[in-house]
Formats: sequence, C-alpha cells, structure tokens
Amino acid sequence: MKVDLPPEVAIDAEVDLGITNGSHFIQSRLKVSLPGIDHVLVQKIVDAAHSQCPYSKATHGNINLVTTVRTESAAR
Repeated sequence: MKVDLPPEVAIDAEVDLGITNGSHFIQSRLKVSLPGIDHVLVQKIVDAAHSQCPYSKATHGNINLVTTVRTESAAR
C-alpha cells in the first residue's frame, strides 16, 4: 500500500489458553497502533496483513481472534 508508517507503531498480542467442557482452546487479541494514520486506512492495512499472514491462514477457523486498531497517539 506504500504507506509510510510512523515510528510509534505498536502491535500488542494477548493470548488466552483455556478449557471449556473439558476441551482446551486458544484465543487471541491483537491491538494495532498506527498513530497519525487514517483509521479506515489502518483497518485496510490490518485486514490485508491478516489475509496474507501464514499464521493467520493456518489458524483460520481454529482460534478466536479479535483485532482492534488505534490511530491516535498514546500521549493523548
């Protein structure tokens, strides 16, 4: 997409391991921070990365994944 990324880029991952009805499960949350970039564009970047990522492809339908994006600076 040829977007210059800001130096404050951050991706935080949280992973849960649990048991439901005797079966183990894994779920994750990704928090993507790209301050100063339009929210719609950031969502497009994240969606494109998710569709191309080998790990995402391998786990598709096997784990619950929630992705959130943040476009304002953490200093605010």
